[in-house]
Amino acid sequence: MGWWRPLLLAPVLIAAIGNALVVLSKHQTAQWLLPLLLFFLTISQHRRRADLGFLHLAAPNFRQWLAAEYVLWSVPVVLVLLAFGRLEVAALTVALVPLAAWVPPARPQTSTQHRRSVFRSEAFEWVSGFRQTRAGWVWGGLVLAASWWHQYPLAPALAIGAWVLTLSALYATPEPSSMLLPALRQPSHWLRRRVALALLYFVLTAAPFTWLMGTASAGWGSAAALLLWGVAVLVMVVLVRYAFYPHALLVRLTQGAVVSVACLLFGHPVYPVLLLVTFFGLIWKSNRQLSAFRHD
Repeated sequence: MGWWRPLLLAPVLIAAIGNALVVLSKHQTAQWLLPLLLFFLTISQHRRRADLGFLHLAAPNFRQWLAAEYVLWSVPVVLVLLAFGRLEVAALTVALVPLAAWVPPARPQTSTQHRRSVFRSEAFEWVSGFRQTRAGWVWGGLVLAASWWHQYPLAPALAIGAWVLTLSALYATPEPSSMLLPALRQPSHWLRRRVALALLYFVLTAAPFTWLMGTASAGWGSAAALLLWGVAVLVMVVLVRYAFYPHALLVRLTQGAVVSVACLLFGHPVYPVLLLVTFFGLIWKSNRQLSAFRHD
């Protein structure tokens, strides 16, 4: 579909994000999550910028310019908050987001010393994520927060959602084509194994949140449903990575659309249908894409 694909995905992504902004802005307590979500999203994008080294050499005061750029990114969110009269939250957003410019960039792994990992080397996203991007610290912080407020079922539920978003970021960058060599002989089998490893580690790491939610007033039914939601989202995130391989921009846009629609799953009857159709479409397209690389 070429350049038509982003044109089709953009309205869905914009509608989903806009709906989420309106829902959170209306809520008396959830509105305070918007500055934090936007702040951590900006940090994630800032640490992966490829031009930070050049800016450091070319313009010593570049962080002020980056801060101004990040404020411009937050303008749509601030306008939505102001439309609902959330002046304090809008002010916190404008004050918090520019601070991401002073966060140090992600450091490449330069050590040649082999360190053991609890994850199999095949699941290299988990290995590098827990070593370089400090996903382990994020998981530990979420477990502590969910345990501290375990009497509120919303706390472990939000923790599972945040953990799914963290894992989605680990699968956002396609690996080099040389790492696909094991997939060229049996693409379907290799893809199933990649999905199975991702689900295995997700279920194990999400077990504390599921247990906390199940023992709270929400019950085990709600906990199992939320865990199943996380499994479905992560499977689609992994499939998107290979359905649009090796185009990193398309992978990230589609993953963002999938996660956005999944977060609004119960907001409108069309979202579950759209997600179900997308799920089976990604299974077909990911296998087809890998098979094309096999013949190349």
